[in-house]
Amino acid sequence: MADTRKPTFKPQAGTRPGVVSAERSLDDPVGGPSGSAGGKDNNVVAFPEPKGRKRRRTVITALAIIVALVAGIIVAAIYSPVFAVRTVTVDGTKLLQAGSVQKALEPVKGKPLPQISDAEIAALLKPLVQVRSVSTEARPPSELLVHVVERVPVALVKSGDNYSLVDVDGVQLGSTADTASVALPLIDGQGANQNLFRAITAVLATLPEDVLAKMASASASSPDAVELKLTDGKIVVWGNADEKELKARVLQALLKAPANPKVPVNVYDVSVPRHPFTK
Repeated sequence: MADTRKPTFKPQAGTRPGVVSAERSLDDPVGGPSGSAGGKDNNVVAFPEPKGRKRRRTVITALAIIVALVAGIIVAAIYSPVFAVRTVTVDGTKLLQAGSVQKALEPVKGKPLPQISDAEIAALLKPLVQVRSVSTEARPPSELLVHVVERVPVALVKSGDNYSLVDVDGVQLGSTADTASVALPLIDGQGANQNLFRAITAVLATLPEDVLAKMASASASSPDAVELKLTDGKIVVWGNADEKELKARVLQALLKAPANPKVPVNVYDVSVPRHPFTK
């Protein structure tokens, strides 16, 4: 049944006759306690934090903890006496005795392994001219392994009453009084200028060890005219430094070829390595 009650209108003071107004009491809020726009008891709905954001925050926190732990471990390893060097092992030496290298490296003993660099080891071994380069390997907790790459002697140079063993750069690596005791070719160091000397040693440094041992001497009238002499008196015409690795392989093959008594060979010409010839 429809509500037949009629709204009650209350004339407002100060209104003109014939004008009707209506008002609602503030004690009668619309929509219940939280429906009044001007009420004092508004409620705020709290939404839960997205799972993705919470997961990211957890991951970031865990990573920060891991980084801090790793940094602490690294710092402890760098300065910890547990990793102090007690043993130095050396390999790769032929001209040098391992003991002389170990003696030169005495200053690193007692120093933590992580603090030792290749540059420091190279500086300590610099007075040993036979050392071309070095690299190191840490073997925790207390062993330092030093790999030595030595300079390789490629020729003999007359020096007073003795003969100096020199490498491709002309660095003197030792000496001998008897050329027959060392299987290296002789270079006339006094008659060759620096350019000729380097042209000759560059060729000798390219030769395989078994071929180099067969050389008696080496000379050059110019950097483009290097000539080698074998211990049996035969001559090798080398030419310039172009394709020196190929020339070395070709010469090695020619020297290994069976000799033909009917066609003796006195000259091996590898100056044009793709078209070598003998005569």
